[in-house]
Amino acid sequence: MKNKWGKYSFLLAAAFLLILTAGCSGMPVLDPKGPVGESQKNLIVFSIVLMLIIVLTVMVVLTYMLVKFRERPGRGDKDYDPEHEGNTKLEIIWTVIPLIIVTALSIPTVITIYQLEEPPQSSSDKEPLVVHATSADWKWFFSYPEQNIETVNYLHIPTDRAIEFKLSSADSMGSFWVPALGGQKYTMANMRTTLYLQADEAGTYKGRNSNFTGTAFAEQTFDVHAESTEEFQSWVEETQQSAPPLSQDRYDELLAPGLLQEMEFSSTHLQYVDHGKMGSGDYLINRHQDKFEDLPALEGGEDVAND
Repeated sequence: MKNKWGKYSFLLAAAFLLILTAGCSGMPVLDPKGPVGESQKNLIVFSIVLMLIIVLTVMVVLTYMLVKFRERPGRGDKDYDPEHEGNTKLEIIWTVIPLIIVTALSIPTVITIYQLEEPPQSSSDKEPLVVHATSADWKWFFSYPEQNIETVNYLHIPTDRAIEFKLSSADSMGSFWVPALGGQKYTMANMRTTLYLQADEAGTYKGRNSNFTGTAFAEQTFDVHAESTEEFQSWVEETQQSAPPLSQDRYDELLAPGLLQEMEFSSTHLQYVDHGKMGSGDYLINRHQDKFEDLPALEGGEDVAND
């Protein structure tokens, strides 16, 4: 019987570990490529380790109590005191310990939150590159006001330089997230949020909308191409020279609910509307209200615009 239970315990443990590790291959959150993601990873690891210590301590104490005070032959009522009431020492202990735990978690969390509201210190000698990221059902527009170019569903950034993302939405509330570079932040119409990210390693990183926004939410993704300053500048110049300008009519057309392929333009939509400012929330609705009443079927990307 003992060997039988031991065998079952081993199989259960193996199955549990298999479930835990099934989706863990290539977790970019725990393999960050920039200082913002590194700070958040350190905070996550610290929190997990602290909580594991707490859980293990509780399990050890629980095991000790179960063994020491278990019912057993010859025990009798020698430890039973019907008049026992309260225990000041224990009450102080189980009040103080949770306060210590909460404090230990709160201090590094608050410090990290405030640090991430500023550009990373590792590139403080360079001005952040400003990029307006605008979400719309179900695509992303990236506007470079200083370079006067705009891209759809992808962007290029230089390495070792902070990127100041100014986030807004043309319609529903979204969430801008590049797991390899840092945590998410919400995009909302009529207001602007700011997120600082930085890539220290060249590469292509996946980004997405992490807030459910309806039919094609799962396909609202984009690529972040991190490259050297020289390569980034070369891409900017090529886009400025070869990409067509973005007219207001063309932008209005692209805003319609649906999926889009990657595009680039030699001007930005900011000259027509800034979705991060008050009063801009009805811009898309006024132009495409009928589209929201009869949304196209988007399964399999069949309605992706090719032009």
